[in-house]
Amino acid sequence: MKRFQLTALAAASFAVAAPAMAQSSTNVTLYGVIDAGVAYVNNVATGLNAKGAHNFQAVSGIGQGNRWGLKGTEDLGGGLKAVFVLENGFNLMNGTMLQNSRMFGRQAYVGLQSAQAGTVSIGRQYDSVVDFVSPITSAKQWATQYGAHIGDIDNLYNSFRVNNSVKYTSANYSGFSFGALYGFSNQANTGGGTGFSNNNAFSIGAGYANGPLTAALGYMHLSSPGTTNANGAVSNDYSSATDIFYTSAVDKHDIAAAGVSYAIQAATVGFVYSYAKVNYVNQSSIRVNTFELNGKYQFTPRLLAGLAFVYSDGSVSGATALSGISKGTKPRWFQVNAGTTYSFSKRTETYLNGVYQRATGDAVVAAIDNVGGPTGTGAQSQIAVIAGVRHKF
Repeated sequence: MKRFQLTALAAASFAVAAPAMAQSSTNVTLYGVIDAGVAYVNNVATGLNAKGAHNFQAVSGIGQGNRWGLKGTEDLGGGLKAVFVLENGFNLMNGTMLQNSRMFGRQAYVGLQSAQAGTVSIGRQYDSVVDFVSPITSAKQWATQYGAHIGDIDNLYNSFRVNNSVKYTSANYSGFSFGALYGFSNQANTGGGTGFSNNNAFSIGAGYANGPLTAALGYMHLSSPGTTNANGAVSNDYSSATDIFYTSAVDKHDIAAAGVSYAIQAATVGFVYSYAKVNYVNQSSIRVNTFELNGKYQFTPRLLAGLAFVYSDGSVSGATALSGISKGTKPRWFQVNAGTTYSFSKRTETYLNGVYQRATGDAVVAAIDNVGGPTGTGAQSQIAVIAGVRHKF
């Protein structure tokens, strides 16, 4: 991370008007991630029920999302600080902005931070499930975006953020921390009086990290994220996050997740459970329970290898909305993530990862996250392999 200091000096007229105000400075950090690779995927189709084919492709941000950002603090005295983050996501292959072409689509917030009381911030932010549970998943550690759970229906790979949000994050109390977030719909209660809940969101979570043990849990609720309220808490980046499930307008989306990991010398073993339920406006719904067992081993200070097994058990009610995904009420998916990472330095590393996913039970298609599409007609398994390089600054 590159650090520089911006010093705000008062103008002469301001100094006359407010002579008692001391000069202050803001410490600003410029940071970023540049990630790119080459990937192979089999059985990839342009959409549900389309013909599949093999695909070799240059990919951007699969190992870790490409970004550049600014974050800063200003010491206000008495243990209080002003904080801000502005973070842009971009596609390295064509230079375009991500998150539906937002300038700062990954994060954008400002707030106040106290070492004793915690932080209150407002803007476009991550929810509590992402903050606390997501870091325990293999996808966020070493398995790349391809290793995310089916369709990222539990948002543990952070496919969408929360707009208009006010967030509280506690201080660290001997390894324990907690937080909560509320995202406003920004809509008036007109007509039937439902505007306040038309595309709002809230989440809560907690975590403990001390020595070899890490544990976390979180919950998020989205109300009417599939509505036409484009200025709500979760708008156009929600519908594009997991299209395999959002084949009809969504009425409510609930996510609960928990995880635990334990390090034994060079080895770390983790377990993650998530429950996601999506209710559609046409009265159909899907529930997905996902279980992930993951492990990693640090062979040398430079070489790490990991392996994970993921099982997603679905239950569909009113299958009309999911006719292209499930042929009945019990879709299931089994997934294996495997990979290695080699670090040339603290900032630059290369990785090789493979993911195998199979649709079982009543599931019609497999859909490794962001490979370009689900499996084609007649195929129920998909393999994705990626070799990439990543630099952090």
